Amino acid sequence: LCAGSTYLSTPTERVRTGFWAVPNRAGQGTNVLVQALCVIVRRHCRPGGLGNDRIRIVFVRHCLAALPPREDCMAAENRLRAKENRRRVPAEGSVDYIFLILVLLALTVGLTMLYSASSAQSRYDTGYRSATRYLQKQALCAAIGLVAMAAFSRIPASFWYRLAWPLYGLSIALLLSVLVIGQSVNGARRWINLGGIQFQPSEVAKFTMILMFARLTRNYGARAEKFRFGVLGFGTAMLGILIPLALEKHLSAILLMGMVGVVMMFVAGTRARWLLAGAGAAAVFVVVYVSLMGYAGDRITAWLHPERDPGGTGYQILQSLYAIGSGGLFGLGFGKSRQKYLYLPFQYNDYIFAVICEELGFFGAAAIVMLLSALILRGYWIALHAQDRFSTVLASGLVTLIAVQTVLNLGVVTNLLPSTGIALPFFSYGGTALAVNLGEMGIVLSISRHRGERKILEE
Repeated sequence: LCAGSTYLSTPTERVRTGFWAVPNRAGQGTNVLVQALCVIVRRHCRPGGLGNDRIRIVFVRHCLAALPPREDCMAAENRLRAKENRRRVPAEGSVDYIFLILVLLALTVGLTMLYSASSAQSRYDTGYRSATRYLQKQALCAAIGLVAMAAFSRIPASFWYRLAWPLYGLSIALLLSVLVIGQSVNGARRWINLGGIQFQPSEVAKFTMILMFARLTRNYGARAEKFRFGVLGFGTAMLGILIPLALEKHLSAILLMGMVGVVMMFVAGTRARWLLAGAGAAAVFVVVYVSLMGYAGDRITAWLHPERDPGGTGYQILQSLYAIGSGGLFGLGFGKSRQKYLYLPFQYNDYIFAVICEELGFFGAAAIVMLLSALILRGYWIALHAQDRFSTVLASGLVTLIAVQTVLNLGVVTNLLPSTGIALPFFSYGGTALAVNLGEMGIVLSISRHRGERKILEE
């Protein structure tokens, strides 16, 4: 008996012998003598140490008669093993309802404010036949996004882990295709028209870069602290997306994805000193890049001194500030904005928050900021309680994307930051962005199904 025994440190803490398996848990068909036998074998039959043979043999000789039949022991072992396998495979739970309610509330309020902000522009564009032109398009994309969110909330995170490389390659191909078959909208060539559907590949690229970073984080593990993996590995993956964007002259997407990438590298374990050095190099790159683009000087001047050219480069910023100041504490009332009547350019897109401030006032605007803040904080809570490392990094990246977009948009509208062209999530007009954002929130909801079920080992 003892010569065939081995000690295995497994989650079941069981002792396997050459003749039977005895579960070392109370209530599994064992008695006191058998439990004592397990303790003796555990202490004295470890690999490489046989212990006191006389004590072991004498004790076993007295315990043989008390052992249950071999069939009973094997049945108990099989039942215990099946129970532990069920514990090891997490059962699918419900989504985080708080996060779901916050997403749906942000979407509802966003569509409502989009209708108010775009009604005047819609009437002008349609010859005063319709005030809901932009709302209808946005609502259609919202419906598509809700379907994607519901579907993605049922797909496990491991599915996206397997698709990381294919989607990453597809995103690069789409970004490069913009340079060949892209369409220009408002002077920017960043859209593709496929089968009558116009979309922006950069919105898909944002998601795939986050997905790729999450996969690399899981693959690297603790090696992310090393320069080879934490800097070169992540940096190469980031450049694969940023270089096509630079060729498109899509500065806002470069800034946004660069900031999200730095946050994800920090979460993955990249050393802070390398991140700071990279941030400094990125700042130099941005300064040189925008200088070569030719309009950087005008943007900086309009940001610092919009009053110097109130009818030109400073016009949009001044109109935005007029709208914010006109709202006061309680606003002019829903639908009663004056700046949206073709005074404020892109009042339904990048500068929709200015119309919100004008109509709802300080308290209404603060409530919307609190709503988006609650959504972001709840998303980070889900990331912290995710099942594994990949899910944690993926959820934190998707939520960080929403957070960075929100901060940059509010900073531009209030003239705290120079104009970047970044929209406000769930509020600004943009069908591709809204559908992609809702799909990403579906992935976060899927991760929330297994919150608190932390795996011991990464597969």
